Amino acid sequence: MIPTEQEFKRYRPKRADIKWHTDAGDLVYLMVPKFKGNFGKSFCKFVKKENHFRANMDKLGSIVWKNCDGKKTVADILEILEKEFPKEKNIDQRLYLFLQQIDHLSYIYLQK
Repeated sequence: MIPTEQEFKRYRPKRADIKWHTDAGDLVYLMVPKFKGNFGKSFCKFVKKENHFRANMDKLGSIVWKNCDGKKTVADILEILEKEFPKEKNIDQRLYLFLQQIDHLSYIYLQK
């Protein structure tokens, strides 16, 4: 069942166990594993390739990622974004879509 906007705002996004860092500009990048199973990991070692790729986030995504701590609600994160980007249009829709995308990729968990 699809949640209403008010229900979605009460969710508490929590980052998955993915290594992440910030660059010199304080933008977040994730080190996302390519394979979780032993076969894929072994294959990467065999071909001498890393078993991860780097997923770079822009300023908005970086702020959202840093605040997906499992304590703040979607509404809390939206409030932070509205202060950081006061002239940005449809910031709420951008946030909702971004959270749904990274939830679908299993980078976060949307907890009720």
